[in-house]
Amino acid sequence: MFADISLLKARKKILDRSKIVAEIAAINDSDLAETAVQDSWKLIFKQALLNGRKEIQARFVDDNDGALAVQGHAFLMDQLLRLIYETFVRYVYPAANPTDGERVALVAVGGYGRGELAPESDVDLLFLHHYKVSPRVEQIVEDILYSLWDLGLKIGYASRSIDECLAQSKKDWTIATSILESRFICGERALFANLSRQFHSQFVTQKGMAFLQAKLQERAKRHHRMGNSRYVLEPNIKDGKGGLRDLHTLYWTARFLYGVKTLDGLAENAILTRREVKNFANAQQFLWKLRCHLHYAARRQEDRLTFDLQPEIADRLGYKDRAGALGVERLMKHYFLIARTVGELTRIFVTCFEADYNRKKRMVKIPSFLKRSVDGFLVEGQRITSRTRQQFADQPLDMLKIFKAALETGLDIHPDALRLITRNLRKITREMMHNPLANRLFIDILTHQKDPELTLRHMNECGLLGKFLPDFGRVVAQMQYDMYHIYTTDEHTIRAIGIVNGIENGRLQEDHPTSSEIITHIIDRRVLYVAVLLHDIAKGRKGDHSILGAEVAHKLCPRLGLDLEQTETVAWLVRFHLLMSETAFHRDLEDPKTITDFVDVVKSPERLKLLLCLTVADIRAVGPKVWNNWKARLLRDLYYRAEDVMFGGLVTEGRENLITHKKSALQKALGGLPKNYVETYIQTLPLSYFLANDLGAMDKHANTAFVADTHKAPIAIDFASEEDNQATCMWVYADDHPSLFACLSGAIALAGASVIDAKIFTCQNGRVFDIFWFQNLDGQAGATLKFQDKLREIIHAVLAGRLILNQEFQKRAKSRLKSRNAYFSVAPRVLFDNKASDTHTVIEVNGLDQDAILYRLTASLNHLGVHIGKAKISTYGEQVVDVFYVKDIFGMKIERKEKKEQIRQELMQILANAPS
Repeated sequence: MFADISLLKARKKILDRSKIVAEIAAINDSDLAETAVQDSWKLIFKQALLNGRKEIQARFVDDNDGALAVQGHAFLMDQLLRLIYETFVRYVYPAANPTDGERVALVAVGGYGRGELAPESDVDLLFLHHYKVSPRVEQIVEDILYSLWDLGLKIGYASRSIDECLAQSKKDWTIATSILESRFICGERALFANLSRQFHSQFVTQKGMAFLQAKLQERAKRHHRMGNSRYVLEPNIKDGKGGLRDLHTLYWTARFLYGVKTLDGLAENAILTRREVKNFANAQQFLWKLRCHLHYAARRQEDRLTFDLQPEIADRLGYKDRAGALGVERLMKHYFLIARTVGELTRIFVTCFEADYNRKKRMVKIPSFLKRSVDGFLVEGQRITSRTRQQFADQPLDMLKIFKAALETGLDIHPDALRLITRNLRKITREMMHNPLANRLFIDILTHQKDPELTLRHMNECGLLGKFLPDFGRVVAQMQYDMYHIYTTDEHTIRAIGIVNGIENGRLQEDHPTSSEIITHIIDRRVLYVAVLLHDIAKGRKGDHSILGAEVAHKLCPRLGLDLEQTETVAWLVRFHLLMSETAFHRDLEDPKTITDFVDVVKSPERLKLLLCLTVADIRAVGPKVWNNWKARLLRDLYYRAEDVMFGGLVTEGRENLITHKKSALQKALGGLPKNYVETYIQTLPLSYFLANDLGAMDKHANTAFVADTHKAPIAIDFASEEDNQATCMWVYADDHPSLFACLSGAIALAGASVIDAKIFTCQNGRVFDIFWFQNLDGQAGATLKFQDKLREIIHAVLAGRLILNQEFQKRAKSRLKSRNAYFSVAPRVLFDNKASDTHTVIEVNGLDQDAILYRLTASLNHLGVHIGKAKISTYGEQVVDVFYVKDIFGMKIERKEKKEQIRQELMQILANAPS
């Protein structure tokens, strides 16, 4: 809407035009040469711009009013343009009685045309002239532009006649939009009035629906370009989904279809209610404020709320850290709530405009008795809607019923109905929340065989879901300030429900074959869906969200109609929804104690099935690149190992039988090698080696070892691409020495890959198998032959002392751009666990993921005399969780308190000082 300039107080403090006019006149009357006069004018203009900007910024810092700031900048630019134009017209190109061709009007277009100008935004101008342009007009336009450029302003401009403006508008709706929101600044007002009159008659009164369709298509393309979600990590507050441009779309549509120029006009024309107008104004004010802070903080035109700017903006706006939420998270939650409000306004009301327009175009009104009816609701076209405007106010249960009816029929909900639901949310009382029928309706929607994801998302976006389930309402727009969690908690949860439904219905069978098979054997699918709904319900609260979420489940499940047994199962799943992923990704699955500890917590096969399906959905719903085949394999291995134990399998007996079987199979597979060598080689391998590797891998390892042993080579390196696991496997057979593992991990990092798992097998012949699985920076296998040769070369150079890893990483740190991870803070932790394994101490290291962190940690452990047996490497956005199975120099667990503290301090120092 056009900014209300009357709200801008003490305007002369921004720019006193009469004072500057006098200064310019005095300079013109002086004895200075013509060039010196014009140079003096430019200095006056420059100082006026500088002073005006300082005044506006000082006011903004004081009042945080984004609306006044953008109006202030627009006012400053208006006055400056008038000064520049009048100065050149009066003193350089005077014309007592100019012809039509000598007339020109300066017109503001774009956001500037609406009277909105952010601190560092471009100034969009239209120089409007007669169809025949005189040299005088060309000179005026040229001098004004050069003056503006000399002031350091970024100018977007066009010079057109009225006919050209109209002709271009017919070809390009963007130009038509700029004319729609244009505003006269100075010059020949009659030219602008003529353009406005012709534009209104040729476009506004005739092409309303075409304009609306064009704007909707433009919005869809813009959303797709910006990530097609309002819940992106670094949102663009101008062009992103739920940003200022979506509000502009509403404004443009209202102007085109209804001729509305002010926010109040939306209410006066019954387009929006007073409350919705207030929501519009509040959203616009917040986004203006945010955009001004972004421009001031970045000192340039910056409309992305980037990681590096988010903490500073949160601090500028006064968002303080609170229990359960950082200040920056509170800022982003506010932003996402505003973005949702903007989305709600634009989606519902733009569609309403379309429906209203179509209704006006109909010549005959359809009698109500001829309209189709479904479950007590009317159907208009392919949309289901309420019978009357009072239906939801009189019968609040119908707000749930209409979503169920839409889900079952496949019809869209009419925007009028969504609008009425939003307006009647106050009817969702405590009594209705505890109404058994209401809760049964909700559970029917949640667990519907048809995909409930879209329905739940619509319920969430119109506010019904958070109102009916207040605990869910607390996590709406809740975000975590990290690079791992792509979506807000509510969006993540709804996506997870959609994934579970996709697994159950077979849509995701190719991606999740194990889960797709297992989910068909689950006894109570309602338990699974409710658990997915509630698994993150307590995020953002003070304390462990899993424990707190289980408490919420105990209270909420009976209300939803679940019995005691179902409630206990849901609460257990919420409490332990991270158990399976943490065990699979951070613990050694070949260690029997890992499996027995896991089974001791899970206890029942039914819980194991439910937990696997919940875990898969939870991980996949985090973001588009989080799930991969490597994680799938680890979860699948853990599931089947645990299931085997639950059905009576003994871990130790199973291990012994498996080892015996694998030894025999390997001996047969190596029939082409000398028999004596094979027998001796197999005897040198540790028992854990046979448990951790399949026959195909062991065959490859043995052939590598045979060549190395035959030629007495100190080291042999080979690779295999494991596309199923989306990783490359590298095995190194070498003479054992303490720093080998650290050197290898450092070489992989220097080559530009990321380790995701590693195992060490020490043989009885003084040699060792170090096996690494790594991915490229895109999370794929991607180890070409060229890369393999490069990595081999680096490894040999490091082991020969020709390449010093510490020096190489220091060089790289100086030359590389600052990592995005550096903008985050991850509290470093070093945890010791002597109960997780019978043979090793488990050290878990949590911290900020930085260049070569694995190398630096393993080198430190080696320096401290700690022998690494296995390593589990996991990365969650900017956070790394490295788990090491270690022994001391005597081959024992690390028990001494002093030794643990020494290790902890050194590793903590590395985490605190990792290079960026």
